[in-house]
Amino acid sequence: MAQLSDDCFAFGGPMMSVDDAVGLIATSVSAVTDTETVLLLDSDGRVLARNVTAPLPLPPFTNSAVDGYAVRSEDITKTTENILPVVGRIQAGAAAYEPLKAGHAARIFTGAPIPPGADTVFMQEDVRIDPSGKVVLPPGLRPGANVRPAGEDIPQGEIGLRAGQRLSPQHVALAAAFGLTRLKVVRRIRVAVFSTGNELAAPGEARAGAQLFDSNRFMLMAMLRRLGCEITDLGIVRDDLTSLAGGLKKVAGECDLILTTGGVSTGEEDHVKAAVERIGTLVMWRMAIKPGRPVAMGIIGGTPLIGLPGNPVASFVTFVHVVRPTVLALSGALPEPLMPMPVRAAFTYKKKPGRREYVRASLRKADDGKLEAIKFPREGAGLLSSLVETDGLVELGETISRVEPGQGVGFLPYASLL
Repeated sequence: MAQLSDDCFAFGGPMMSVDDAVGLIATSVSAVTDTETVLLLDSDGRVLARNVTAPLPLPPFTNSAVDGYAVRSEDITKTTENILPVVGRIQAGAAAYEPLKAGHAARIFTGAPIPPGADTVFMQEDVRIDPSGKVVLPPGLRPGANVRPAGEDIPQGEIGLRAGQRLSPQHVALAAAFGLTRLKVVRRIRVAVFSTGNELAAPGEARAGAQLFDSNRFMLMAMLRRLGCEITDLGIVRDDLTSLAGGLKKVAGECDLILTTGGVSTGEEDHVKAAVERIGTLVMWRMAIKPGRPVAMGIIGGTPLIGLPGNPVASFVTFVHVVRPTVLALSGALPEPLMPMPVRAAFTYKKKPGRREYVRASLRKADDGKLEAIKFPREGAGLLSSLVETDGLVELGETISRVEPGQGVGFLPYASLL
């Protein structure tokens, strides 16, 4: 399990900025060292544990990039048409072909090996065949055109995939092109998840009139799955300080991260902060972010704990900015900074300077072809519909106090957040 010292997150400020929180996590969390070998198809979404060096050049042989005719460039004049007899027909997958004779062309297809002596390929669309069956080649084609040299993509011995890479289908494809069937990856990060609150009922159970079905826990577990985590679902913990503290202490030695939702504010029945202080070290419980100011971060028996707010939108936003970088750091993944895309605001909005705010918005294409962000019409961090009916978050930095229609803003599509 990941083991951290009680002061590894030490921070003296009254309210931590988003950048400070992310930076502190990245530099303080030690990655797990356990690895496993998985089948290539099962490696998607996992974090690569070792560099993968190209065992062969890509492509492994010089081949044609098009259907056409392979020639020797020294046989081609630059100012007039060239007429050459055609010898041979080289298909993709063909065995080694005999050298191309001087003054001849070879019919060749995409992916087929270039015959020895040839170094240029004319596209079939650019040539014509005369009545005698010879190929008529236009002037002006540069030597080497439409040829893919061996190793053009990746030379043999070069690092093709780096340790810490969170693998996507394109990385799987590259490993397959190397002929690999298995990859060594970091084991899945083990996260224990629970919700707090007497007001919650689990979906499928009887709900009292003053209770809500617990939605946050399922949202967070789904987000953790997308990050490749192994999840232990601890259900709902009731509002009791002693039982909460005991449960946290027990689970701390069994996982790499504890994630809670609810109970991190300052109400009399919000016990997460007090429970962490009783059995571990609380290092932060407020961030300069909206929605989601109450966020608890602590260490219990060497295991990091993150307590997210109970409102679903606040829980979603703070997961992205606190839990996501923590999971990546624990898995030794390379940094994946969030990169807002530039769009144009189609709304008016006021905010307090000094904190970062995230506004739920949908995208549309304006009459001039530019993308515009349309703010969700209602406020409130408890509106799940605002996450369902929008496309992403408009990020408003700490120095911004007002947004006007037409102003440039940064937009984070939901699809980019995990």
